[in-house]
Amino acid sequence: MTIAAHENLPAREILDFLLSQPTPQQIIDLRPSEALQERLRLLLDGNRNNTLNDGERIELEEYLRLEHFVRQLKIR
Repeated sequence: MTIAAHENLPAREILDFLLSQPTPQQIIDLRPSEALQERLRLLLDGNRNNTLNDGERIELEEYLRLEHFVRQLKIR
C-alpha cells in the first residue's frame, strides 16, 4: 500500500511543533495550517456526502484522533 505524502502531514506538523518546546501559551494558540484546514474541510464534506474512499476515511479518522490529542494537550 502506498502512503500519500499528505497522510502524515498533520502528525508531522504537531510533532515538529512539540519538538520546538513550545510555551504553554503557544500550545493554547496552536491552530492547524491553512492547508490542513482545507484538507479537513474536503474530507468532512466527502464524509457528509458519503463519497470518501477507504484511504480518505482512514485519513479523516487520523485527523480526528490528532484533533482530540491536541485538545487534551491544551487542557493540561
